[in-house]
Amino acid sequence: MSKEQFTHIDSAGNPKMVDVSEKKVTVRTAKAQATVHVGPDILSHLTGDEIITKKGPVFQTAIIAGVMGAKQTSSLIPFCHPLGLEDCQIHIAVRDGKIVIDSSVTITAKTGVEMEALTAVTVAALTVYDMCKALSHDIVIQNISLMSKTGGKKDFNR
Repeated sequence: MSKEQFTHIDSAGNPKMVDVSEKKVTVRTAKAQATVHVGPDILSHLTGDEIITKKGPVFQTAIIAGVMGAKQTSSLIPFCHPLGLEDCQIHIAVRDGKIVIDSSVTITAKTGVEMEALTAVTVAALTVYDMCKALSHDIVIQNISLMSKTGGKKDFNR
């Protein structure tokens, strides 16, 4: 791939922020997902739809952390534009013995929210790890994926 194909590199090969000043404002959405394998020891602590540890309710805390992470994306990822998110939802469920974390992020802006959706599920997954590690370190975070995006040059759907 030539460097002209990378949006964050100028013609001299230096990193740069993408100029979005000429882009149109559109409603942009992104959905992401992460999977956390925690094993039977941790899942045995599942009560209803929640795992409670000495640190507190795991899923509720991870939801809050995921939203906070999405709002801080531009502070974490170089060249991400600071965005005033209009909506960020995190859903956590146990499916087939795994914890599945989904995010949905929306904004009306000149740039997309894919990185915010991905950051949301990543921070939520890390929070699950942090809150459950006292029960077992046999935790694996996998498959952090963009599931869909709309509103930019082209939509994407996995």
